[in-house]
Amino acid sequence: MITVIGTGTGAPLTPDAKEALAGADVVVGARRHLEATGLPRTVERIVLGPLAPALDAIQEHLEKDAKDEERRIVVLASGDPGFFGIVRVLAQRFGARRLDVRPGVSSVATAFARAGLSWDDAVVVSAHGRDLRTALNVCRAHPKVAVLTGPGAGPAELGAGLRSSRRVLVVASALGDPRRERVERVTPSEAAGREWGGAVSVVLCLDEKRAVAPLRTVAGPAPRPAGWALDEEAFAHRDSMITKFEVRALALARLGPRLGDLVWDVGAGSGSVAVECARLGAAVTAVEKTPDGVERIRANAAAHGVDVQVVHGAAPTVLSDLDDPDAVFIGGGGHELPAIVTACARRARRTVVVAMAALDRVPAAREALVGAGFACDGVLLQSSRLAPLPGDVTRLAATNPVFLLWGVRPPARTEGVAP
Repeated sequence: MITVIGTGTGAPLTPDAKEALAGADVVVGARRHLEATGLPRTVERIVLGPLAPALDAIQEHLEKDAKDEERRIVVLASGDPGFFGIVRVLAQRFGARRLDVRPGVSSVATAFARAGLSWDDAVVVSAHGRDLRTALNVCRAHPKVAVLTGPGAGPAELGAGLRSSRRVLVVASALGDPRRERVERVTPSEAAGREWGGAVSVVLCLDEKRAVAPLRTVAGPAPRPAGWALDEEAFAHRDSMITKFEVRALALARLGPRLGDLVWDVGAGSGSVAVECARLGAAVTAVEKTPDGVERIRANAAAHGVDVQVVHGAAPTVLSDLDDPDAVFIGGGGHELPAIVTACARRARRTVVVAMAALDRVPAAREALVGAGFACDGVLLQSSRLAPLPGDVTRLAATNPVFLLWGVRPPARTEGVAP
């Protein structure tokens, strides 16, 4: 067995952790942990710097155990080792059944405790050695997010990417160190303008109006409708100017909105596609040129409890100021549609979906997608819904046909993009 002890964020070790250390023959850990525990000189120490050599050393001891008497191996790790910690790589290398894990208090739990907030409804994302844009999109989409920071992905970089959001950042530095620990509440702009050094542990990104909302339980009332491709009645709209649920269902399937994505809804109208993408976890920017449409999108987003950034302006002009999207839905555009499709296709990392009622615009939209290097496909959607008639009978009522085109960037163009 390998005993893994989480040292938490500075609290004294538990009695069972001390007992495990007292009986250890080999202890693996960062230099600061090995020095702080006061190990006897007879205990063999393995400094945990680069992972590969330490894992190889553990493997050698396990192989000796199989041939000779068993040696007790203890691994010391910061925080909770099962939470973005060393337990994952140890389990992959040696098997979960060989691990005896003694958890500690994670930096995320400590940061939320310092802020006086619960975190059972928080989203946790790591930006350490990962694409920062994923963390930024999670922060844009959700009211309570904890970001584990890393070099080049600290409070300054997070603040710079969130300047236009209604967020507050709680920067928790050197947690557990009584002399250096600091917990500061700043705006994104304030965070972007400061030098933070290398001691930051975690940054909480909060929409303060929603971060302390009551937790909805499974048994409690559901304020939002379940499922997706919701009925048109779930949204405020003008004169039936809304993407019908049959079209929306296929559009959502092709867009594939997910946690960490950024989706544009261009010519958003009522914002039904934008709201549905946000309900599925993506960060969403809705572009709409009419003032009443902008207010309608905001009202629909608020009614469904999601955060949608609404940009008032005409595409493609206003698109240049937006962050690059993973996927784009284009539901309007008129005579500017080819230019809009081209502009979106140049920026989209994965997919562009275009809905059109006018047959004449299909060839130009398809040409724009193909010209941008996308593999293009599409379908004509024409459905008939059940409608009641007098006398307790039912007829079929046809909806207007809609062309749906989608372009997918070939895999070679997305190499290196974080999943």
